[in-house]
Amino acid sequence: MPLTRRDFAKRSAAGAGVALTGSVGVLATAPGAIGQEVPETDVAAPAAGTRRRAPGYGPLLPDPAGILALPAGFTYRIITRTGVTKLESGESTPSNHDGTAAFEGPRGTTLLVNNHELKGPRAKWPHPVPLAEGLVYDPAAAGGCTVVEVSRDGTPVGERVGIAGTSTNCAGGRTPWGTWLTCEETEDKAGQNGMTKDHGYVFEVDPQAPHDPHGPRAARAPRPIKALGRYAHEAVVVDPKRGHLYLTEDADRPNGLFYRWTPPHGFEHGRGRLRGLADDAGVLAAPRCYDSGGRFVDDLSRATRTGTVYGVDWAEVPDRDARTTPVRKQFPDGEITRARKLEGMWWADGGAYLVSSFAREESPVRHDGQVWFYDPRRRTLTLKVLLGVNPAPGEDGAFDGPDNITVSPYGGLIIAEDGEGVQHLFGATDDGRTYPIARNDLNIGTAGAPAYSEFTGPVFSPDGHTLFANIQEPGIMLAIRGPWRRQR
Repeated sequence: MPLTRRDFAKRSAAGAGVALTGSVGVLATAPGAIGQEVPETDVAAPAAGTRRRAPGYGPLLPDPAGILALPAGFTYRIITRTGVTKLESGESTPSNHDGTAAFEGPRGTTLLVNNHELKGPRAKWPHPVPLAEGLVYDPAAAGGCTVVEVSRDGTPVGERVGIAGTSTNCAGGRTPWGTWLTCEETEDKAGQNGMTKDHGYVFEVDPQAPHDPHGPRAARAPRPIKALGRYAHEAVVVDPKRGHLYLTEDADRPNGLFYRWTPPHGFEHGRGRLRGLADDAGVLAAPRCYDSGGRFVDDLSRATRTGTVYGVDWAEVPDRDARTTPVRKQFPDGEITRARKLEGMWWADGGAYLVSSFAREESPVRHDGQVWFYDPRRRTLTLKVLLGVNPAPGEDGAFDGPDNITVSPYGGLIIAEDGEGVQHLFGATDDGRTYPIARNDLNIGTAGAPAYSEFTGPVFSPDGHTLFANIQEPGIMLAIRGPWRRQR
């Protein structure tokens, strides 16, 4: 039964089931001053004569090697580096590292599935994903995933291809059954940009599968999961209780959409089962949001205060394979809720955290980042983090452009920055404060015009001791260790 706008307005007014959080904070971009605002009564004042400890681990110290600035006591190790490290086949680690997930491997190791965001034909890229036998979808495409194995003490063990012949593998999502769903952020069809097959799909990758002819079904002969639609996919999460999949789309003109896929009746998830679905299995739908007064909300950028709550209904996608019209263009204005740069997601706390990286002239209201939380039980979206437009992105100190995210075992969120100028990994605490974790010091520009690539794929090892993250260009995977502690 859908949660109608009228029902949402009644529930909001009565205070039954939907709480509209009050706003007491200020919108700012300085570290420690942005994030989820909380009601004044929920803010614990420090005891007389004591100081409230700032979140995080202190200031970032410049790296003599010019790669990664970290707080005192923290160290990093390079796990893979394009053009330097090699796959087990002897070929170079592919470039353009992106979304990553961590899994428990054999004998205490960690397996990291790493996307490579390579768009278009293979000839365009010096280091594409190698076309490993049995793991290729479209031999013309440059992208895919690698699987990196790391020992318990952080020593790299090996790297192999997980899937090849896909395009623009941006983010994705870890499944409860131990596989990785890699997402193509493209809408190229066969015959476009040198492709020989249609692209814009989700594929399943099994990190446990050895590279041999007897590997599990999810790893061999890649097949797109067409039931999840064809569009510029960004990330995906799985609701382990209800079986729904939630997906984000990074696109504009018009802005992209947040999607929910409902499995067909009787379907049971498991390794390799998604790829066996019919192309039209289940229901793919996009959100229709409305505020506490029952008014339709056309774009998520209209929320200008953290704690804002929108009710959500879902409208079925007419043609999920986008045979003639891109999915996001199949809905007329006034029928669906959009958002600019819908990026990373992470499932935790019984729902999905999702990012809108920034909004500019293509959106009703400008901002430099939002993090929302979708509660499937209440069918609501709540704005948790809001970043104001950064007036000086070239100066260190402010954060903008959140992209990939993960939930930290030490509390709050870890966010990869993909904005203008200086690039950070930063944290956001449960009470709304932010703090730096790392800064990219690797200048890929010039001394006069420095440029710094985005961070991607933050994820903790299964034991919580190591934070893995990537510098997308030229393609570096890093393992960060230090005196992690609970952020309160």
